[in-house]
Amino acid sequence: MSVSSRFVRACNKQSTDTVPVWFMRQAGRYMPEYRSVRARHSILEICRTPSLAAEVTITAAEELGVDAAIIFADLLLPAEPLGLKLTFTAGEGPSIEPALRERRQIEQLPDSLRGELGYIAESVRLVDRHFGGKLPVIGFSGAPFTLASYLVEGGSSRNYVHTKKLMYGDPQAWTLLMDKLCRALMEYLTQQVEAGAAAIQLFDSWVGALSEADYRRFVLPFNRRLVEGVQALGVPAIYFSTGTSGYVETVAETGAQVISIDWRVDLAEAWRRMGHRPALQGNLDPVALFAPQNELRAMVQGLLEKAGGRPGYIFNLGHGILPETPVANVKAVTEWVHEYAHAGSI
Repeated sequence: MSVSSRFVRACNKQSTDTVPVWFMRQAGRYMPEYRSVRARHSILEICRTPSLAAEVTITAAEELGVDAAIIFADLLLPAEPLGLKLTFTAGEGPSIEPALRERRQIEQLPDSLRGELGYIAESVRLVDRHFGGKLPVIGFSGAPFTLASYLVEGGSSRNYVHTKKLMYGDPQAWTLLMDKLCRALMEYLTQQVEAGAAAIQLFDSWVGALSEADYRRFVLPFNRRLVEGVQALGVPAIYFSTGTSGYVETVAETGAQVISIDWRVDLAEAWRRMGHRPALQGNLDPVALFAPQNELRAMVQGLLEKAGGRPGYIFNLGHGILPETPVANVKAVTEWVHEYAHAGSI
């Protein structure tokens, strides 16, 4: 575990020699090396095979020259130890069966993942061993709401009708589901930290479907609980959400050391609204990576200027790297961010 890296220092709001940078979904289909592995193995095969997951994690981090390596996994992996069937269909995305629509189904869910995701911890261990403490490894899971919404909807959704029907119609069943997921995720994340993860990111990709009032009532208590549990292990928790720019102050109440924001909110304004208390991560629009380099460079510099040189800023995207993204542009962004502190401009 790397505890003195610029990435970990930034998580702890300590000064760094330059702004740390990494990218969500930095190992993905935009990279030829990853496509080569995917031509031979499914996503689930890669996730379940520590040597393969470690390979794609390490290759991406080294190719891009970033300051952290996020372990290759999928946030829906806990579905199977919970007794559900997880499949990925080309062009349609994930499917989970049976969808959790009734209280009796939720009551029958186990309170534990029973150690069945130990292969992810082993992937973390392999990557940490490879870097020998020189580059920190980020572990992760879906946040409780986002994982719950997938389980209730049976896959992706646009309006989260079934999820909200459960929340509104049977709040006790919703609380039971979130409680069970918190227990299971805490077990999962503890394994990753014990294997060498230097930080944990919680992905709440779908929570922007909720109003602030619903977030406070149905989600925030569980996020606080999971964040507290992670940080009690001695590593920073990064809380990432999308579509929550209207209530970033409430998002900060999760207590996460690092708040990661999407591109729909001004970086400087978001940090100000949070009182500059947490470290901040973000928030370049992933589609900006398709822009001509002169335009992209200006956007990167604009974000760095908005951060204002404060300790505790980590450069990242406002969501994951998209397929077909030019690798050269991703590498260039890494170089520009690293140059900025030394040159004062890029």
